[in-house]
Amino acid sequence: MQLSPSQVIVLATPVFLLLIAIEYAYGRWRGRDTYRLNDAINSISLGMLSQISGVLTGLFRIGLYAAAFEHAALWRDEAFWTSPAGWLLALVAYDFCYYWLHRAGHEVAVFWAAHVVHHQSQDYNFSTALRQTSSGALLGWIFYLPLAVAGVPPLVFGVVALIDLLYQYWVHTEHVGRLGWFDRWFCSPSNHRVHHAVNDAYLDRNYGGILIVWDRLFGSFREEAEPCVYGTRAPLHSWDPLWANLEVYAVLARDSWHARSWADKLRVWVKPPGWRPADVARRFPKTAFSLAQVQRYHPPMARGMAWFAAIQFALVLAGVALFLWHADQAPLSQSGVWLAVLTASLWAIGAAMQGRLTVLEVLLVEVAALATAIAATG
Repeated sequence: MQLSPSQVIVLATPVFLLLIAIEYAYGRWRGRDTYRLNDAINSISLGMLSQISGVLTGLFRIGLYAAAFEHAALWRDEAFWTSPAGWLLALVAYDFCYYWLHRAGHEVAVFWAAHVVHHQSQDYNFSTALRQTSSGALLGWIFYLPLAVAGVPPLVFGVVALIDLLYQYWVHTEHVGRLGWFDRWFCSPSNHRVHHAVNDAYLDRNYGGILIVWDRLFGSFREEAEPCVYGTRAPLHSWDPLWANLEVYAVLARDSWHARSWADKLRVWVKPPGWRPADVARRFPKTAFSLAQVQRYHPPMARGMAWFAAIQFALVLAGVALFLWHADQAPLSQSGVWLAVLTASLWAIGAAMQGRLTVLEVLLVEVAALATAIAATG
């Protein structure tokens, strides 16, 4: 039986959750708890949303790659690419392409609009690793076209992509210190903490996925020194997984709309994040970022609501796992309906943790969504 990438993620999820539990218990034991329930639920919710939306964006992630391979591959030698040397070369090549995609995600506004989701958490732990974008596949596939042209088969591409992604899970922790020679060659917890920090010295550094040597070669490496402050310089201040994915796109669209110059309307999307046309900056000024003024977003939540959110979250997680396990066999229209149901449930949980919905209102949203899905697919 050949497993799909979605099914591999389903099988890996209990391992992810076990490691989260171990990290949480270890942090409590050491007196250095790095978890908050609301933030962890929000991060894992964004991971779930990324996976279920990926069922519909698979055309961009794999379909376009397969088409490029079919029509543009210069060298086809499946025997080589499925040999140990071929697998290793494909993984290193993928990681090289990932470096440039990741770097673009910090240096080009439209790519940052997708990647920002991964950086919005002001905590840094294993749940942060699961915090992934739902829109990155729309443009990210462009960076992997050289692999298709080089003749890396789609199956090999999909496997090394999954390996690269799964590797990066363990580097999202504050409980592993410096690792000596390992830090010089590989992406490690120390190196990746720098990447997630908003400190001036750390901003836009350490893009490597598995190998950190790319950063050393291309001038983007920075060693960990001062304590890291996590998050983004324009904090999300929301537990809404939909708004987390849309916020920066909305900001860019608003600035583009208000720009008087047609050239500036385009530059908003391709300039570095934070760039704004002079006329827009004058009309709609923003407060300059100050590290000293960073405040952690943590709206109050009653104990009863915390238990309710956790239970609802566990139920939706089970629903997502079931959906992903059968997604490859389900009609696309049916997948779209269940994507909407699960998304509505995740949105309702986030709204409840912010105090925007009551327990009854959350249940009404979920019942209405479920009833609509049953009617649409029945």
